[in-house]
Amino acid sequence: MSSSVSDTDRGLIERAKVDPEAFGALFERHFDPIFGYIARRTGDYDAARDLTSETFLKALKNVSRYRVTDVPVSAWLYAIATNEIRLYFRRGRRAPLSLDQLSADAGLDVPSWSELASSERESADLELERTQEFARVQRALLEIPIKYQEVIALRFFEEKSIAEVAAILEKPEGTVKSLLSRGLARLREILK
Repeated sequence: MSSSVSDTDRGLIERAKVDPEAFGALFERHFDPIFGYIARRTGDYDAARDLTSETFLKALKNVSRYRVTDVPVSAWLYAIATNEIRLYFRRGRRAPLSLDQLSADAGLDVPSWSELASSERESADLELERTQEFARVQRALLEIPIKYQEVIALRFFEEKSIAEVAAILEKPEGTVKSLLSRGLARLREILK
């Protein structure tokens, strides 16, 4: 990803400031990555949909205050999503469930999932169920402080550069590197 705001995003932001319908194009462009990030962090499809909706609602409400800078629009959206995830965990941290557990709790069988599946659900299910190891790492991630969770999730799950993580979390790059190093050390201890 480029370190500057794309002309398309810049134009969409400026149009959305005067025409809320123009925000729809930003929503379409950034929904999948934001939803994926939230789904991977929470491990809960329904919570991820709710938090993604809340993220874009807050972005729409605050688009008039957004100032175009060299930081990508996606960093602004990831920052809002990160705050929504923080609130979610503060309200009652829950351990992520496997898709089998989610379907059993909901009384659904595997074919029901596929019948309900849109490309969004299929994508989310594939991401959440990628491997048992992912679920193990995700559970371990929930055992470390949230400041470490955020940098690890953004850096490795979302494949953001150190500079992008710093922009999203509004922290100096050196702080992000330190948090990443300490967080990975704690994660390794838990996974042993």
